[in-house]
Amino acid sequence: MAETHNYQMAIDLLCCHLGISEEEAKQQLGIGSQQQVQKHIADAHHILMSVNQDG
Repeated sequence: MAETHNYQMAIDLLCCHLGISEEEAKQQLGIGSQQQVQKHIADAHHILMSVNQDG
């Protein structure tokens, strides 16, 4: 993922100084795998559709 390359220094710093995994560091930075992004989009879509039906 291109985002990971752009944030690699921040990821490395979080991993080193906080002692967390690379995946946890990505979550802290708000970046993640494409699957995670797609899941968040699907979840948000589902919530918006249910709100729209309720209102």
